[in-house]
Amino acid sequence: MQQRHSAAIQAGVTISSDQSAVSLASLGWSAFYHEQLEHGEAGLSPMRIGSVHRDRVTAVSLLGPVRLRLSSQSNTTDFAVGDWILVDPETRMLVRRLNRRMLLQRQSEGGRPTQLIAVNVDTLLIVTSCNDDFNPARLERYLALANEAGATPVIVLTKIDQTADAVSYHRQGEALQLGLNVVMVNAKAPEATLTLASWCGPGQTVALVGSSGVGKSTLLNTLSKTSPEDAHPTAPIREADAKGRHTTTSRSLHAIAGGGWVIDTPGMRTLHVSDATAGLDILFAEIVSLASGCRFRDCTHDHEPGCAVQSAAADGTLDPARLGRWRKLTAENLSNTPIQSGPRGNKITRTPGKGR
Repeated sequence: MQQRHSAAIQAGVTISSDQSAVSLASLGWSAFYHEQLEHGEAGLSPMRIGSVHRDRVTAVSLLGPVRLRLSSQSNTTDFAVGDWILVDPETRMLVRRLNRRMLLQRQSEGGRPTQLIAVNVDTLLIVTSCNDDFNPARLERYLALANEAGATPVIVLTKIDQTADAVSYHRQGEALQLGLNVVMVNAKAPEATLTLASWCGPGQTVALVGSSGVGKSTLLNTLSKTSPEDAHPTAPIREADAKGRHTTTSRSLHAIAGGGWVIDTPGMRTLHVSDATAGLDILFAEIVSLASGCRFRDCTHDHEPGCAVQSAAADGTLDPARLGRWRKLTAENLSNTPIQSGPRGNKITRTPGKGR
C-alpha cells in the first residue's frame, strides 16, 4: 500500500528541500487509520495536516509538504494540526478527514466554540519553568485534560540553569499525579533531546503546551535541530512577573531529529476543565482511594461526618491545598460538562453552569 501511495503522489507534491522522504509509519500512521479506509479509496494518498490557517491548509506527505485544495463544502476550521486525511494526488484536493485517535480540547469563554489543542498525539509535554510560572493548579488542569484524552503527560521543567533549587520543583511536579514523569532540561542544550528521546522516536507525536515564555519555542528549535536562520522566534520574559510574550501564534507540525513529530502550540494562560471526570479521577487518585473509606457513598468531602478524605487532610496525610484544588476542579467540571435530560428521542443538552 505504501509504495502505491508513494508513486501516486509524485505528480501532485512539491518536495521540500529540508525534508527527506518518509514512510507512513514514521509519520504516525497505524492500524487505527488503515482500518478506516474504504473500498474505492486505494488511489487516494494519506497525508497529515501540518498547519491550518484562516485561508489555507498544508499537509505533510511522504515526499514533503503539500498545500491542499478544499472543496466549497469544507472549511479550514474543520481540520487540526495532526489530523490524518485522504487527498487526491492529482488535484491535491482534500477528500476527507479520518477519525481522530485522540483529541485534546479546551472550553472557550463567552460561549465560543470549543478550541482544539492537539489531535492524534501520543505524549503531551507540559512545559513550565523553574520560576514564578510554576503553578501546581494550572499544571493539574493540563494533566486532567491529558488524562481524559488518553495522552501520556510529561512535565518538562525548563530554565533549570537559572535556579539553585531545581530539585524542589521536580519534587513538587512528581507530587501532582501518581507515576507522573517529570524531567528537567536546559531547553537550549542538545542534551534536552536525549532527555526526551523515549517519547520522540519514529512514528511518535508529542505536543508542547504551556504558558508563554517558558521555553517552548526554544525547546522546539532544539528538538528539531533547526538552523539559526530557520529557528522559531523566541522572546525574553518580563522580570517582574516571569511572564512571557506570545511568540507562537498558531499550531504547526515539525519533524524531530529522533524521527518523531512535534506540535507546537500558542501559550495558554486560561484553561477551563469540562467533561473530564475520568481525567480528574486519575489526577487525584489518592483522593479517590481515600473516598472508599467515607461513611457516605455520595460524600462531597466537605462537611459530612465520617469523611476519610477530610480526616486525611486534618492529620497531614493529604495536603489540604491539594484537596482544595480537587474541590475547585470537580465543581468546575460539573458546571461546564453538558448533560442530557428529557424523554428518549427528544433529549435536551444543557450545561449545568449556564442559564436555561
